[in-house]
Amino acid sequence: MKKTLAMFLLLTTSVIAQSAPAQSPAEIAIANAQRAIDKKPTQVSGYNQLAIALARRARETSDVNFYTQAEEALKKSQQLAPENFEGQKLHVWLLLGRHEFAVALDAAKELNKKMPDDVLVYGFMVDANVELGNYEDAEKSAQWMLNLRPGNMPALTRTAYLRELFGDIDGSYELMQMAFQGTPPTENEDRAWIMNQMAHLDLAVGKTTEAENILQQALTIFPGYHYALGNLAKVRIEQKRYSEAVDLLQQRYKAAPHAENLYDLAVALKLAGRAEESKTAFTEFEQKSLAETMRRDNSNHELVAYYADQANQPAKALEVAQREYAYRHDVFSLDAYAWALHKNNQDTEARKQIETALVVGIHDAKLFRHAGEIALSQGDQKSAINYLQTSATLNAPGSDEARELLANMQKTQASAK
Repeated sequence: MKKTLAMFLLLTTSVIAQSAPAQSPAEIAIANAQRAIDKKPTQVSGYNQLAIALARRARETSDVNFYTQAEEALKKSQQLAPENFEGQKLHVWLLLGRHEFAVALDAAKELNKKMPDDVLVYGFMVDANVELGNYEDAEKSAQWMLNLRPGNMPALTRTAYLRELFGDIDGSYELMQMAFQGTPPTENEDRAWIMNQMAHLDLAVGKTTEAENILQQALTIFPGYHYALGNLAKVRIEQKRYSEAVDLLQQRYKAAPHAENLYDLAVALKLAGRAEESKTAFTEFEQKSLAETMRRDNSNHELVAYYADQANQPAKALEVAQREYAYRHDVFSLDAYAWALHKNNQDTEARKQIETALVVGIHDAKLFRHAGEIALSQGDQKSAINYLQTSATLNAPGSDEARELLANMQKTQASAK
C-alpha cells in the first residue's frame, strides 16, 4: 500500500479515553466505536467512527486488511442512511486509499457543492489533485482550508507537503512543526508520523544527523513504526552503514510486506554486498509488483526503477512508465516516465518530461541527477553540470551518484586536454 497523501495526512478525529499503554490511538477508537454500535446499532455514527478508526489502524500497522474492514463498516453506514454526509466523506477517503484519484476528485467536488464550508472535503480535493499532478488546483483547495479554519491540522500538513513540492523546504518544516505542536500527546502515532515527515525534510537537504535524531524520537513514541524504519534506513545508507539499513528494512518489510518496501530492501542488500540475497529479493519484488501493476494502487514507480536500473530491460521500464503516465502527471510519475524514456534513447521527450517535473519547484537530488544525465546524453554539458551540481549540493539520497558523474566528467575533460 503506497503512502499516499490521503492516507497519511491527519484527520480531525481525536480520541478521548483512558487506556492501557499498549493500546494505540486507533485501537482505542475502534473499541469506542464498537461500544457505540453495540448501544445503538441502528445509528450511522458508530459505523462511521468505526470506519475512520479502522483506516487509522491501517496507517499505524500498514495492514491493508483494516481498509477492507473499514469499507465493510462504511457499507453498513450507507445501508442505514445512504445520504449521510459523513459516510459520503468516508467513501471519498477510501477511494483515495485505493488510489482512485480521479474518481475521488469527482466525488469530492460533488460533496463540495453540497457543503462548501467543509474543511476536510477541501482536503480530499488537495489529496487527489496532488496525486494527479494538478498542483495549482491543490494549492487553491489548501488555501480554502486555511481560510475556513486557520491553523487546522489537516490544512497545515497538506500545505506543508505542497511547500515541499514547490521547493520551500524551510516553510514546509515550519508548518510541520506547527502541526506537531498542535497534536495532543496522547496521539502518539500522529506525532510519530509528523516527526517522520520532518525527518524526511531534513534528509532532503542533507541534514542526516538531525533526521536520525528525530527518527529515533519517533520510534520511541511509536515503537516499530514502519514509516520511521524506512527513513532511518535511508539515514544509514547515507552513512554507508548498509548492514544496519538492511536490518531496518527487513523489520519494515516484515511489518509492511508491500512490493515497494521489498524493492528498497533489495537495493540495500545489493549495497551491503549480499548479491545472492539481493537477486532473490529483486526477483520476488518483480513478481509482486507485476501482480498489482494494472491496479491503481501499485508499485509502478519502483518497477520502472527496477527495469531501468537493475534488470537492464528498458523497454519494460517504458511500458510501465507509460501506463502510469496515462493516469497521473505528478512530479514522481513524470520523473519515472522521463527516466524510462532516457533509457530507451528518447532523450528529447525525456528532457521535456523531467523539466516539466522540475518546473514545479521540487528540490529532489534524484530528479536533478536524472535531469543531468538526460542533458548529458543530449550533449548539453552546461545544463548537465548545473543539474548535477544542484543534486550534489543537496547532500541527499541521490547526491552521491551526481558527484560521481561530475568527477567522471572532470576526468574526461582533463584527459582530452
